[in-house]
Amino acid sequence: MPVSISHIAWIVSHPGRTADLLAGVFENVRIVREAPDAEGHVETRVRIGNTWLVLVEGQGPASRNGDHVAFAVSKEEQLACARRLDELAVDYMMSREDSALYFSDYDNHVIELDTLPPVD
Repeated sequence: MPVSISHIAWIVSHPGRTADLLAGVFENVRIVREAPDAEGHVETRVRIGNTWLVLVEGQGPASRNGDHVAFAVSKEEQLACARRLDELAVDYMMSREDSALYFSDYDNHVIELDTLPPVD
């Protein structure tokens, strides 16, 4: 039985640029940039909270399809991220009576910042 999610992998056109965006939005982000492996694949690992995103160089999704990753945050954290998104000129949308904030990276991966308590 799985104990947790090990990581989430996203195919992105520019791993470093996406990592820098995430570091600009979230506090306490750890970025590990890796050189290309023997097959030429470039990965950048980004830790947000206890979750690792593995950013692999390639062609990301062509359009949004509803898939997204949601991070549980406090209302204060959500508002701080919204201010940083404004500073970065990144569009976002508030939803569910402002309990959810949605934004996309440069490759159409959608991230939600959710302030509702987790469901048991």
